[in-house]
Amino acid sequence: MLPAHNRMTRSTEFGATVSQGTRASQPDLVLYALRSGEIGEPGPRIGLIVSKAVGNAVCRHRVSRRLRHAARAILDDLDPTERVVIRALPRSRDAVSPRLEQELRTALQRIRVRDGSRS
Repeated sequence: MLPAHNRMTRSTEFGATVSQGTRASQPDLVLYALRSGEIGEPGPRIGLIVSKAVGNAVCRHRVSRRLRHAARAILDDLDPTERVVIRALPRSRDAVSPRLEQELRTALQRIRVRDGSRS
């Protein structure tokens, strides 16, 4: 489970990360990452977007659980000022957790290469 202090809950945080952040696409998800200049709350913050295009409520919740599990695995790779939004694509309903985790790591690496940050 993703710790509560690492969950993104405010729509303004989601909006800023998606609109101003760097985007990296993978077959099952799209990752948006933004480094926040202010350190309001400790630790990196992660948000999920799982739309109805993914499937019915049961399917969306399953995908959300898998994404939270995968996101927890990459928490140590994130800086405390980073904000990350993960948008699930319809193909994610058939993806297993290890594949989602690998796609998250690949997307994060692509973003860091583009931004010139640490790898």
